[in-house]
Amino acid sequence: MKEPRITLQSLKVLKAFLEAHDYRACGADIVRGTGLFPGTAYPILARFKDAGWLTSEWETLDPSEAGRPPRLYYQLTGVGQRIAREKLAEVSQQGLSPGWAT
Repeated sequence: MKEPRITLQSLKVLKAFLEAHDYRACGADIVRGTGLFPGTAYPILARFKDAGWLTSEWETLDPSEAGRPPRLYYQLTGVGQRIAREKLAEVSQQGLSPGWAT
């Protein structure tokens, strides 16, 4: 599998995962944390999952008790963590401002 193309939007997603507790977040968390539209964030999540950078798992809950549908949680794999750190370090070395991902 070839590595996904790295864009500013995909860097925002990687940064959000590194900032998430245990590198785990649902798609809605990523959308809120990055400011990306769902139509942008979810395809990035799918590409990262296809590349082996993410795994996903449905939360186990009773939707009627929770009052909402179950969430699909994504988590960085070991490879995903390494790549996220490398890519974000490259951006930092290029001198992009700290507010680039807000």
